[in-house]
Amino acid sequence: MTGLNWRGAAFVMALPLAACSGTDSARYLIDAPAVADAQTRVSVQTVELRDVSLPTHASGTSIFLREADGGLRPLGNAEWADDPERAVTGTLAQLLDARSSATVSAEPWPLRDGPTARLDVRVDKMLAEASGVFDITGQVAVSAVDGRPRERVERFAISVPITEMSAAGVTEAQGRALVELSDALIGLLR
Repeated sequence: MTGLNWRGAAFVMALPLAACSGTDSARYLIDAPAVADAQTRVSVQTVELRDVSLPTHASGTSIFLREADGGLRPLGNAEWADDPERAVTGTLAQLLDARSSATVSAEPWPLRDGPTARLDVRVDKMLAEASGVFDITGQVAVSAVDGRPRERVERFAISVPITEMSAAGVTEAQGRALVELSDALIGLLR
């Protein structure tokens, strides 16, 4: 009788947990769309991309939308499938490597010989606006080992339209914004 009561209690306790795991929630990857293979020649051979620093609103698992009243609210039950800082860093490193003549890797630098330049990207804002745009703003510091490229700190502001106000639409717009950001970073390495 005790075994039966224990099983019954376990079943009753599991019901609320099953109800919470609704099928309408989904996880989305931070990823960039496929881009043309054209490479831009830059003045350095190797680049280390430091871990991208994201603000609190962009570093959690929730996908937020800034509504007309200025409030940030989760976009349904949608969440990022990976740690956003890791995913943005990895996506930018892949884009920089594919779209420039330099070999690019996220930190820590994996080779014995160090990189010839470093990029330190700090994002101030990365979110979808109810007005239908996805914004990424912040600053990047370029540091060089051999004096090339010129060391400096630059601000950036990227805005791309969101084609559909859904988690999939926001994810797609974020990918396009990361491509534009990678192009801006490549411009600093020329």
